[in-house]
Amino acid sequence: MTDQPLLAAERAGVDLWSQVVGQSAAVAMARAASRTPVHAYLLVGPRGSGKRELARAFAAALLSEHRDGDDAAHHARLALAGGHPDLTVVEREGASIRKEQIDEIIAMASRSSREGGRRVLVLDEFHLVAGQAPRLLKSIEEPPPDTVFIVLADEVPEELITIASRCVRIELGPVTDDAVAEQLLREGVDPDQASMLAMASGGSMARARLLATDERLALRREAWRSVPDRLDGSGSSTMEQVDSLLAMIEDAMAPLAAQQAAEIDAMAAVIKARGERGSGRKQLEDRHKRQTRRHRTDEIRFGLAELSRRCRDDMLESTRPQQQIAALAAIAELDRELVRNPNLRLQLAALFSELSALRHR
Repeated sequence: MTDQPLLAAERAGVDLWSQVVGQSAAVAMARAASRTPVHAYLLVGPRGSGKRELARAFAAALLSEHRDGDDAAHHARLALAGGHPDLTVVEREGASIRKEQIDEIIAMASRSSREGGRRVLVLDEFHLVAGQAPRLLKSIEEPPPDTVFIVLADEVPEELITIASRCVRIELGPVTDDAVAEQLLREGVDPDQASMLAMASGGSMARARLLATDERLALRREAWRSVPDRLDGSGSSTMEQVDSLLAMIEDAMAPLAAQQAAEIDAMAAVIKARGERGSGRKQLEDRHKRQTRRHRTDEIRFGLAELSRRCRDDMLESTRPQQQIAALAAIAELDRELVRNPNLRLQLAALFSELSALRHR
């Protein structure tokens, strides 16, 4: 991977960076920074570029460095699982990061480490800060000596420019389906399955590996692709498709629920061996809630992407391509609206009604 000496967790046998694919330059920068970090880092890259995976690995390196052996491994694994008591991840709870969340970040930044080392605050989707950025400037610019901010953003809007100038910037490019598929092949996944998993992963190795345990992925893919064939122009067919797909999305949560149950069991074993203090139980519970919310959104985006592919395929054979162009625009609009946590049943019904009208025009 690199000519740099191994980090403490790596010497203890922890593979910190396996979830980050196709971002060797960004990984190299994060590894180099882990020994003597500055106060703040800005990870910038498009959705699906692996910012969250890199942030989690970077946090694990920061929280385990300058520890020894099993202790370093323990802290790194806790952080990778999202359960380290000195790792805080802040995600928006609505369409943007709210004032109350900014207040919480400012308060958390001033707290001391619970484990006698560093504290790491990960601020996700910070491009959606919606005018609250200036209030955070002092906390990010002058945090306590052992506090490190990792700020994640898809882009740097005007209101983030000042904060960005106070951070070391790490750029991530788009992750191709080929890069994800190649990693899956190295892990022994069948080539045909690897291709479909990569397409459904959104650039995330964690999602790709989770979907590898999902026997119903191909059925969901076909269900989304066949939506245009099942819309007959009636409201009943529209709602039948909406409710069927929403039920399939809920079914798709099962592999994640199984993975989370295994993590809870592993946490229980750690608590039994080491005690409750510093176990990170609350952090794990919070991460599971974020994971569940994100997995549901990823499933919707996967479905919309498949529906878009179907429209593009139809456009190649259509004598009226303007209908498919309009359909693609409507699908893209719903994809953008997902950031606002819309009423999905109503939004899908509106989309399918529009697709049906276009198809039967």
